[in-house]
Amino acid sequence: MRRIGFALNPYNERAGAMLERGQAWCAANGVEAWDAAGDAEERIGGELDSTDMVCVLGGDGTFLRTARAIGGSGVPALGVNLGRVGFLAKVESDGLEGALDQVLAGDYSVEERFRIAARLVRVDGPTEEHACLNEVVVARGSRVRMIQLEVEVSGSHLATYVADAVVVATPTGSTAYSFSAGGSILDPRLRNMVITPVAAYLSPLHSVVAGEEQEVDLVLRDSHGGALVSLDGQLDLPLLVGDRVEVRALAEPLRMIEPRGSTPFYDLLRTKASLLPY
Repeated sequence: MRRIGFALNPYNERAGAMLERGQAWCAANGVEAWDAAGDAEERIGGELDSTDMVCVLGGDGTFLRTARAIGGSGVPALGVNLGRVGFLAKVESDGLEGALDQVLAGDYSVEERFRIAARLVRVDGPTEEHACLNEVVVARGSRVRMIQLEVEVSGSHLATYVADAVVVATPTGSTAYSFSAGGSILDPRLRNMVITPVAAYLSPLHSVVAGEEQEVDLVLRDSHGGALVSLDGQLDLPLLVGDRVEVRALAEPLRMIEPRGSTPFYDLLRTKASLLPY
């Protein structure tokens, strides 16, 4: 371990102090360090070729922004939770130096997290593609009017939902928006997609799991108050009737470092759920 990057939320008042602790550990252990805001995609991307690990200081939002920059580069990420829930973090703030000691000693494993790509095919405009770690959401706009959304799985018609939104989540994202809409939670090591409608009107299909070899297509059929596609909750793009969002698996996962002794996922799930407001 010769070079570590620190990606942080610059608006989190605790992040600066955590960065100083991380830099001090690097200086004491002969490890070179660099730092950047989690949303500085070009800056982070430009450092990856010579970086052994990116340590993310923040909550799940910071981790997702950093994950967009890391992409399928193969550089592993270690999440240190400075947020409230922090499903993506393997380390709490008081364990930063201990976790870095373990990484330096090789006392860790790497967990591969399934990613998906969303290809936006517009009826009148350019096609664009974005990678996601958590989810792709097609949702209504600012007006409280449901949208009509046709969902196909590898060419087979699944449903035409009249709903506020439809979420296509990865196993990592299954604990987020999809879960809040009644979708199943999947083991994060799986390679599946969960299709979950949000507030669907008279629909018998509440959540469906598709395999990694499937393509999930979402076509906007009707919208009275506008619609958008949201990518990991970090990028929102407007949609017009007839626009199509094609969601498929990406071969390259995001690699996440898990120091030995980290809380197992199902214990983490129970612990984090207790932090949610009821």
